[in-house]
Amino acid sequence: MQDLAALTEEHLAKARVASHGRSAQLIVHDGALRQSVIALTSDSELDEHNAPPSASLQVLRGRVRLTSNSGNKELRAGELCEIPKERHGLLALEDSAVLLTAVTAVE
Repeated sequence: MQDLAALTEEHLAKARVASHGRSAQLIVHDGALRQSVIALTSDSELDEHNAPPSASLQVLRGRVRLTSNSGNKELRAGELCEIPKERHGLLALEDSAVLLTAVTAVE
């Protein structure tokens, strides 16, 4: 069992001292299913990257912008959205932590 509140605090603390302003941990790995906690300091970002076949993003703390060619979405703590099936990036608008859930291969 994972304590998301504790992981959020732990990775926000690590991100604040990391030179790149990020910290992450894979917390569930079950076949094609992956869940990760990702913390980003304000103005830090995950550069644009390809989308997995299926994924969602839940904001645990803070505020982020999910960027893609089809449009940007701002998300706040407690909000959940599907990740677009296209290249996308993530920008922290303030110190933030998210839970990324992804299916890496469709069976």
